[in-house]
Amino acid sequence: MVELDPTPRTIDTLPQMGAPDDVALEDRNGTLSYAELEGAVGALAAWLKGQGFAPGARVATWLPKTRLACLMPLAAPRAGLVHVPVNPVLKRTQVAHILADSGASLLLTQPARSMTLESGDLPDGCRIAGDDEAVLDGPGLPVSDADPQALAAILYTSGSTGRPKGVMLSHANMWLGAISVAHYLKIMPEDRVLGVLPLSFDYGQNQLLSTWAGGGRVIPLDYLTAKDVIKAVDRHGVTTIAGVPPLWVQLLDADWPETTAWRLKRLTNSGGALTTGMVRGLRAKFPNADLYPMYGLTEAFRSTYLDPSLVDENPDSMGQAIPFAEIMVVRADGTRADAGEPGELVHAGPLVAQGYWQDAERTAQRFKPAPGFSGYGGMAVFSGDTVVEGPDGLLRFVGRDDEMIKSQGNRISPTEVEEAVLAGGEAREAAAFGIKD
Repeated sequence: MVELDPTPRTIDTLPQMGAPDDVALEDRNGTLSYAELEGAVGALAAWLKGQGFAPGARVATWLPKTRLACLMPLAAPRAGLVHVPVNPVLKRTQVAHILADSGASLLLTQPARSMTLESGDLPDGCRIAGDDEAVLDGPGLPVSDADPQALAAILYTSGSTGRPKGVMLSHANMWLGAISVAHYLKIMPEDRVLGVLPLSFDYGQNQLLSTWAGGGRVIPLDYLTAKDVIKAVDRHGVTTIAGVPPLWVQLLDADWPETTAWRLKRLTNSGGALTTGMVRGLRAKFPNADLYPMYGLTEAFRSTYLDPSLVDENPDSMGQAIPFAEIMVVRADGTRADAGEPGELVHAGPLVAQGYWQDAERTAQRFKPAPGFSGYGGMAVFSGDTVVEGPDGLLRFVGRDDEMIKSQGNRISPTEVEEAVLAGGEAREAAAFGIKD
């Protein structure tokens, strides 16, 4: 299990966490050892550096889970650039917004995707490069000497109103998030993690980073059906799946060979709460697997997890704070809520992001000075979610105070849906609501 070292470092040092000969990445092109991963990250960083961008320039990727997509979260910061991953399922107008809002200087994508973009979709000074242009071998840059607090990535997430907003993550945010998760999940070099979540999600990106922090192997997978997941678990000897509730519904409905189900030793959930029925179903179908229910928000990465030993007796709980996180239940007047009293979940500590990219107004609404009783102090994220802490110290989710629609682990803005409906001119008014399913 990775040691819980609280010293923040630059995120591109993570490939050095595994033994050189251990396999770090396995995809359709074969395997990369940790030594080879380090070489590929350095070579890609050198290629990016050679493009002549100013330090801190934003470079976007709009890709499925290719090898290039897996390396960019480490290579871009090593080159002194800021990575902007774009969800591969997004459509032209959504991609255009992210490129314009971030002021991207480069979009790395596939030719078929770039052909869907229209004139005016790229901001001034931004060019497109095919994924085959990037260099993954040859002379490389050494590990970054950047300030750990320097900006390393912008992850776009939808709000309850308006267009997606970019959450700014530092090297330290990403490093400490990886170390924290690798520690409490007990990731080991023998672990094989199936990467099914989009790398544009903080949860999906952390599949890579926490696995590499623990010295394990990542197997990225773009799947269509539950059968694809089952085959991958069997073929690659997968030990760990990180998922969201809609995926678990599919996997619970699927027919699993008993020996394949027994391969799994760790299931992690975020992006929506597990129901008690789902918890019972997962525990029955995968009897050899520890189940980790988790709660998080992109603005602070991850906040809580429930220890697997407590899941059976507390299937409705979101657990307690993860390492490096201080979680408080706060009344409207800023004081600490009593046990059993509902209050807003507030997250303080070094996992708190740096705010929203070029959006001071929304940053001020969500990022505020920590309550006076906070141990960490500094800036905190006020989640907008109501929780209650039980006498056992475990937190339970009560409700969400905004109108965000959550579907398949995605956060969807009702306003964005309404704007899309009205854009065609067929309707004069539109209102979008989430229907519980």
